[in-house]
Amino acid sequence: MAARDYHFVTHWRVRGTIEEAADVLAEPLDLPRWWPSVYLDVRELAPGDPVTSVGREIELFTKGWLPYTLVWRFRVTENQRPHGSAIEAFGDLEGVGRWSLSQEGDFARITYDWRVRADKPLLRWLSFVLRPFFAANHRWAMERGEVSLAREMERRRARAGAPEEATAPPPGPTFLWAIRRPRPWSGPG
Repeated sequence: MAARDYHFVTHWRVRGTIEEAADVLAEPLDLPRWWPSVYLDVRELAPGDPVTSVGREIELFTKGWLPYTLVWRFRVTENQRPHGSAIEAFGDLEGVGRWSLSQEGDFARITYDWRVRADKPLLRWLSFVLRPFFAANHRWAMERGEVSLAREMERRRARAGAPEEATAPPPGPTFLWAIRRPRPWSGPG
């Protein structure tokens, strides 16, 4: 494996059904609201199939704990909702990702298998030295994702019963100076 190639397997366990989790994960335009520690801005470039979302293309402006940002896109390549989906990524990150969901009693078990190549110049040039830091940054982001997904599922359940204010907000972003810069979109609009 080349220094700039990464393979991450993340496991989440959140209270709720896989249908609830799949509903949240299926709408990437909501990522900045429920996972703001990582997803700073998201826009749709192509809608894809109206039933399966296959072919849907999304552009993302993201960051982790480390003070750099990424601009990348993904295209939905497979959808087996609520059991999982797959994407192809390109831009600052190139590769494939696969969500797998299974029910375990009152909990949804979620696995994200992410095989990615860092193509942003900073990451490409420094991966051979800073690889452990980049991997730790990914783990930090995914830990925030598990907390954020659990809180989003709680918030959605609260809408049907208890007031929404009873749900804690998701963890916010770090290094706010990076967010205030103009977003470097590569796509239309």
